[in-house]
Formats: sequence, C-alpha cells, structure tokens
Amino acid sequence: MKKISILIGALFCSSALFSQEVLSLKQCREMALQYNKEMAASVRQTESARYMAKSYKGNFFPNFTASGTGIYSSASGHYGIEGGNLPVFMPNSSGQFLPNGGFSYFPGIDLKYKIGLIYMGGVEVEQPLYMGGKITAAYKMSVLGKEMAQMNETLTATTVILNTDKAYAQVVKAREMKNVADRYHTVLVELHKNVESAYRHGLKPQNDVLKVQVKLNESELNMRKAENALRLATMNLCHFIGKPLIADIQVSGDYPEVKENIMMQVSDITARPEYGILNKQVAMAKQQVKLNRSELLPKVGVKGSYNYIHGLEVNDETFLYKGGFSVLLNVSVPLFHFGERINKVHAAKAKLEQTRLEQADMNEKMLLELTLAANNLDEARLESELSDRSLQQAEENMRVSKKQYEVGLETLSDYLEAQTLWQQAYSVQVDAHFRLYLNYVEYLKATGTLSQSSSY
Repeated sequence: MKKISILIGALFCSSALFSQEVLSLKQCREMALQYNKEMAASVRQTESARYMAKSYKGNFFPNFTASGTGIYSSASGHYGIEGGNLPVFMPNSSGQFLPNGGFSYFPGIDLKYKIGLIYMGGVEVEQPLYMGGKITAAYKMSVLGKEMAQMNETLTATTVILNTDKAYAQVVKAREMKNVADRYHTVLVELHKNVESAYRHGLKPQNDVLKVQVKLNESELNMRKAENALRLATMNLCHFIGKPLIADIQVSGDYPEVKENIMMQVSDITARPEYGILNKQVAMAKQQVKLNRSELLPKVGVKGSYNYIHGLEVNDETFLYKGGFSVLLNVSVPLFHFGERINKVHAAKAKLEQTRLEQADMNEKMLLELTLAANNLDEARLESELSDRSLQQAEENMRVSKKQYEVGLETLSDYLEAQTLWQQAYSVQVDAHFRLYLNYVEYLKATGTLSQSSSY
C-alpha cells in the first residue's frame, strides 16, 4: 500500500512539470487527427494512390528514349585480289556471252580494315495506338484507387474522432461523478457535525453518530474512486491526443450540446465513407473485367527512331559515319492460348458478382446499424429527460426530509435514505447525459456526418 502511495505521489509530482492546459473538444479532435498513426498512414496511402494514378496516366503519351553504345576492338585484317588481264565477253546473235579474243586490265582489290572504336546513338519514340482498352482500364482503376484511398482517409478520421469524443466525454463524466461524490461528502460532513453536537448535548443517541460515520466512511471511499477514475480518464484522453500520459490537462465545458430538434432518419447511408468505398470496389471490379478482356483483342503500336553510327576504318578511312530515320508499325493479334486468357475474363466476372453481393449485404447491415443508432439516441434522450426530472424530485425529497428531521418528525435513517436517493439520482443523471452524447456521436457516425459535424 505504501509503494502504491509513493508511485501515485511521483506521478503527481511529475505531472507538475507540465503546464496545465484547458482543452476544448475541437482542440482534442485536431490534436488526435494530427497525432494518430493510423491517420498518418492513411494520408500516406492517399498520397501513394495519387502518384500511382499520375503514373498510369503517362501510358497515354509517347515514350521517348535516348540510347548510346560504344565498342572498341583491336581486330584488323586485309582482303585482296590480284590484278591482271581479264577476257572480254560479248553477246552473240543468240544472246550468249562469248569471249571475243580481247582482254581488259583489272587493277585488283586491296582492302585493309580495322575495327577500332565504334559508337552509335539514337533517339526512339514509341506510341501505343490501340491496346484493346488495357491502358484506359488500368488508368481508371488507378483513379478509383485514389478515390478509395481518400474515402478510407475520411473513414479513419471518423474513427479517430469517435474515439476522441468518447475519451473526452469520459473525462467530463468522471469530473461530474467526482462533483457528485464531493457534494454528497459535504452534506454528510455537515450532518455529522450536527448529529455529533446533538449527541454531546444529550439530544441524540450515539447510534445516530455511528450511522452517519458509516455513511461518511463510504463517501470518502467513493471520493477516492472518483479521483482515480478522473485521473485514469484524463490519461486515456492524453493517449488519444498525443500528450504524455501524466500531462496535467483539463477539459472545458460540459458535454457538447445535443440538438433537440434533430430530424432522425433511418434510410440514407449514402454519406458514409463505407458506402462510397463499396461503390468504388464494384466499379474497380468492372474495370478488371475490361483489363482482362483486353488480352483477347488486337494491339497496335508505332515506333520511330533516328540512329547515328560512326566507326570501322577501311583503308585508313572511316567507313560508317551517317545517321538515318526508321519507322515501325506493329500489329499483334492473339489467336489461341488454350483458354488461359478467356478464363481470366470469366474469373473477373465472377469476382464482380461477388463484389456486388457483398455490397448489397453491407448496405443492409449499415441500414440496420443506422436504425439501431437512431433507436438508441431516442431512448437516451428520453432517459436523460427522466433523469433530470428524477434529480429534481430527489432534491426536493431531501430538502423536505431534512426539515422534518430537524423538527423531529423523521428519523435519521429516513433522512440518510433521502440523501442516498439524491446521490443515486445525481449519478444516474450524469451517466444518462454521458450516454446521450455517446449515442448522438454513434448516430452521426452511422449517418456518415460525424466528420462534417460541428467541432463544438
């Protein structure tokens, strides 16, 4: 027990090192969105998808490539044909070539070659003309992937906001419960003084003092529990907003106001990011069918290039030293692949139907979730109103009981019971307001408007 007390004291001393802050719900949301690692990963995923879409868009445009090659070889050689007199052939009347008895001098051939350094370079441009829709389908899939990443970022932000709101409301509840315990303890301390004074003057029996003392001991324990609950709730909020767990922070205000005239609906889930993600998944499955079908269609492309080559010495003179243009048109028509490509198309179509069925199932579940959230919010609103009414009645009951006890018309046990009922009604009211706000936040999430709601 002593070690626990020392540890708690150390925590309080350490927390004093940090300046106390009073945070609103809006500030807590902003800090949570900035600190949360899942949110940061979601932002990076969106950034990656955006760059990927730009990459696929580049496939619509031509590719320019510059290349160069150099080679050196010490190989060399000589090729020669001796010269001399060669007979002269003339055609006769029948068209045959026959020697006419004359001779012509042939000087001979003397070729010396040396490979040495040969280098070449050129520029090439490639432009796909028709790829069976492959490029278009791949680009549309990348755009859908970018949009899905953005919706997933919104979904992650909604989850972060929901958890932050719950942690914030838990701190408010813990603080209110501590106020309940403190007020109840104050009432008991005052009663204990009065009863003890009456006992000393012989107006009350000692049994009454002991009864109040028992209740006072219980209230001290409840105060300690409330303090620990508030400290733990504050540490939990610090965890979500990226603060040190021992940071000394407070939350401002009570629970954010829940609109009384809110028009609840149980049929529209189109604003939810999950709904948009499902639609994008179906659209992506459609593009996957087109992508696989493109493997069955012809492909047409054109390529143009300019190349220059220099080198190869012949008789001490450069033999190659010119450049030239060339154009290539390529047409590829798939004929038969033993079902390998057509079966990919069938598989993509089956995947498309699976995605549609999953979409319909998830839409029904989201509608059920929305209906449940609306019902819970309606019940929580009524419970909150009833708790307010019950607290007013309990306060009036305790006031009347106190007056009757003071004039001797009511026993101490009845008065203590009235105080206990007031404490319970107060606690129930705090818990009802807490659950009303949580159900309100759950309803906003179910409708897809939580991230768009007021930041209070």
